Amino acid sequence: MNPSMDQEALQQLSRVAREKGINVAGGKIRRTSSRFCLGVEHGDYNGTELFGVGTDRFIWMAYKPNGTDRLRMFSGNFPGDGIVSFKLGEVPAPRSPEVVDSWARFPCGVDFVLRREGFKLQKGFDAVLWGNIPGGGMSRSASLTVNLMTTFFDVNGVTVKDDMKVIDMAQAVENDYIGSPCGKLDQIMIYFAREGMGTHYDPKSRAVKYVPLGAGAIDFRIVSLDTGTVRPGLEKSTYKIRRGECDELAGLARGEFGITCLADVKDDALLRRITDRFGAKRPELCDRLKYIYHAQKRFYQMMDAWKAGDIVTVGRIFREDGIGLRDDYKISGPELETMCDIARSVPGVLGERMLGGGDKGASGALVRAESVDALRQAVEAGYPRSRPAFASKYAMHVCRVVAGVTVLPGL
Repeated sequence: MNPSMDQEALQQLSRVAREKGINVAGGKIRRTSSRFCLGVEHGDYNGTELFGVGTDRFIWMAYKPNGTDRLRMFSGNFPGDGIVSFKLGEVPAPRSPEVVDSWARFPCGVDFVLRREGFKLQKGFDAVLWGNIPGGGMSRSASLTVNLMTTFFDVNGVTVKDDMKVIDMAQAVENDYIGSPCGKLDQIMIYFAREGMGTHYDPKSRAVKYVPLGAGAIDFRIVSLDTGTVRPGLEKSTYKIRRGECDELAGLARGEFGITCLADVKDDALLRRITDRFGAKRPELCDRLKYIYHAQKRFYQMMDAWKAGDIVTVGRIFREDGIGLRDDYKISGPELETMCDIARSVPGVLGERMLGGGDKGASGALVRAESVDALRQAVEAGYPRSRPAFASKYAMHVCRVVAGVTVLPGL
């Protein structure tokens, strides 16, 4: 971990706490990571296996129990929302107008879901937050939800022995309270992330395994290319449409072909039968299936390459996934593809594609270490000319593989 990044966060937290009169001195700081999905992007709600890493763009929350039954919180990233304060157990109903456009929907949603699940929350806390996760593509909302939920547990002395129950509840905050139709990929890749390790999730067994990168891998970097665009929540984006299309095709094919989700289509013959059956009337649904089918095939090649330390092959598959997301899944966006086009032109960039929910946000790339500067120069030269509206807003983040949840000494 880069100590200067933590130091900057501590300075921001101290400043915010001082300016807002929120006393968190002597408490704790909980840091939660972002994530970088290597496969299968958009596979979680389609039933595929998942693989990714935690990355070192974070949300930091300094907090301390306040001896009351109230929460009092302020985010340095969203100062216009003011101090968020509420009594435990007395939060607005899901998707209420008073929180729907505020980051307050996240702590309120955590309180709502935990109480619905039977947890007794009686101890409130004061907190200040600050983060440097880009606003799309690296799972800022999941990082915030995981941070808040594990902090609620810590302050209230709650122990949850089943880690996947934590994942289910974090997803429920977004699905049931906020109205975002996200799957579990983001929460899994953040909550379980370990430094230097890949995280492999099998939905059939609900099991997580850690996969080290094979010996002899070339020196490479994970890069996030933030387009500077503002992505609406998943509930307001193409993500919701794509999820509905995939669910619709799975429903149409369930009775005739015996599948429960698109990941069940694992052989060419079944793929042809389904596309022959529905392709004429609903070609867009079959395109979504084609992406999931081929991405799932590539997934196992990618895993083998990762275990062998063959990052060149991992990058090639990452690039192929990006083309499928662009052409078959149609979940990318113009600014995202501009970043990909620029990255693809740079020798030493092994693969690139859009990240996350789609439409806006960030693209990502796997890059030879010696080529990072060349990529930066290409982005600085090309992106402002191609997208002048975002010339002062884009950013390039060179990331390390880190642990997902860490508790640091307090202020």
